Amino acid sequence: MKKITIDDIKDLTTYEIERPGFRREIIALKKVRRVPLGDRVSIVFENRKTVLFQIQEMLRAERIVLPEKVQEEIDVYNELIPPPDHLSATLFIEIREQARIKEYLDAFLGLDQGERIYFEMDGATRSVARFEAGRSKEDRISAVHYLQFPFEGEVREKFLDPALPAHLVIDHPNYQARTTISPALRQSLIEDLTA
Repeated sequence: MKKITIDDIKDLTTYEIERPGFRREIIALKKVRRVPLGDRVSIVFENRKTVLFQIQEMLRAERIVLPEKVQEEIDVYNELIPPPDHLSATLFIEIREQARIKEYLDAFLGLDQGERIYFEMDGATRSVARFEAGRSKEDRISAVHYLQFPFEGEVREKFLDPALPAHLVIDHPNYQARTTISPALRQSLIEDLTA
């Protein structure tokens, strides 16, 4: 998947004019690419369009116009664009009661260690999430995590075969969830892997 370049970025005036249509497009795209995992976790699969939207929104919110500052934002967000044979996602631990934020997050300590989140095909073949470093410590975990799922060799072949069911799984001592990947999401992710 091609990284975002400064040539892809619209100036603030042009973006403001085009924003309503682009925003509607991204909202529709994210509906397909958002996967609830139980009632406390959701994952949004990122692609070039979702990342471009995040960059444009950040530039708009912060009123960033200097080319070197725009490039800094591009460089940061380009980390969300997966390398070949990978999918990238943002994981959200959803907290509904702000008074219990520490309690909710503490229950997820260790989520980023070992084989806790993975795609599973045919009941055995797995693509295990790799977490971005620095989002948790031994006694503290963030509510937002950036993940990459490698899809190489047999894992890729099986995921590309829509006849084989694919599931997204969280297997943590304090939280377990499993969901079947919808055909629409699967097709969208296959397009990412084969782009």
